[in-house]
Amino acid sequence: MMRRPVARNNPPPNNFMTTKLSPLAPAGFPDLPDIDGVRFATAEAGIKYNNRRDLLLAVFDKGCQVAGVFTKSRCPSAPVEWCRDNISNGSARALVVNSGNANAFTGKKGSAATRDTARAAAKAVKCRTGDVFLASTGVIGEPLDSGKFSDLLGTMAGNVSTGGWEAAAETIMTTDTFAKGSSRTIQIDGQDIIINGIAKGAGMIAPDMATMLSFIFTDAPISSEILQHCLGRSIGGSFNSITVDSDTSTSDTVLVFATGAAAKRGVQTIDAKADRRLRGFRAALDEVLVDLAQQVVRDGEGASKFITVQVDGAVSARSAKKVALSIANSPLVKTAVAGEDANWGRVVMAVGKAGEPADRDKLAIWFGDIRVAFEGERDAAYDEDRAADYMKNDEVTIRVDMGLGRGKAQVWTCDLTKDYIAINADYRS
Repeated sequence: MMRRPVARNNPPPNNFMTTKLSPLAPAGFPDLPDIDGVRFATAEAGIKYNNRRDLLLAVFDKGCQVAGVFTKSRCPSAPVEWCRDNISNGSARALVVNSGNANAFTGKKGSAATRDTARAAAKAVKCRTGDVFLASTGVIGEPLDSGKFSDLLGTMAGNVSTGGWEAAAETIMTTDTFAKGSSRTIQIDGQDIIINGIAKGAGMIAPDMATMLSFIFTDAPISSEILQHCLGRSIGGSFNSITVDSDTSTSDTVLVFATGAAAKRGVQTIDAKADRRLRGFRAALDEVLVDLAQQVVRDGEGASKFITVQVDGAVSARSAKKVALSIANSPLVKTAVAGEDANWGRVVMAVGKAGEPADRDKLAIWFGDIRVAFEGERDAAYDEDRAADYMKNDEVTIRVDMGLGRGKAQVWTCDLTKDYIAINADYRS
């Protein structure tokens, strides 16, 4: 049985916020339990920000397995390329994450910075450079001076400790207004198995494999091959089902680390897809990833409303997903929601431009449980006042029935407000 952590009503970490706290933020950071075999340290390296932590080091016990998915952008960051080259090894001893600089579009200097960082971390942790994983987030195109923090890694490695999940989540923030964490506990072989995750992201969000930066940790004894299988299955319905602004980042990275520490409590290793115990693990992993993905949307830059887009009756699930993303990515749909206008005409537009099979006269559209359009025209029972009241909610659901088949999909997005423009107009200032 899965157990959810209780959220603490902590005040938001104002020293980390670049703008006001999102009105869609959760009550507080969840209480993530310790995971045996994972230890953290954070530091102020002054990469871009002053008086805030911007460097994270995670150290793992020997035997830790790793899996990952990365951006499909044709202009990936240097850390993404580093991780891609090493993920097939399947083992991890350290993770280094910096905020304030994406180390993307930085040419040979960027590659050199990743190598220098990996060497420094490997020396500090006493492992191979291939067992060090890297991620960077922040401004694109600015050279990353790894000398600012490579010397810190030795000290940090000597100061790592269990816990510190909220500090770790805060350290990787950029334009985020709150730290993002999630946890589930399940039982395998009569023992508690923990899955914890942290993520960052608020803008440049339209993942094409993963999302922003997200790091998942578990004490389950599970092989890297099976871990990769589970992650690959979970991505489509979680991080690949969100969008804030339709822009896929150069740095999108999701890594899952399995320390295997539960084996010391008698849990047998999961190394086959047919293992029945995998079902509970996959379900819990799905929940953590969906939770984190939705938190990213709730922290969308300038967001005031959380939007669920559901498409049913498409010719296939793939077709439904494309239509749903067309709606979710439409600036006209998103601004209509921001203006609390149940403008189904813009939804029809987004369906039509998706390039997928559609029949205007078979479409039905709902805002919440209010059917606003049916069989190619406004619903005869449509009530403007009722729809206007619904659009005042912080959470809005747009549902479309294509009337063509059994394909369905669900994605999550947020509205588009003036604050989004203000945040991004000043981003490099």
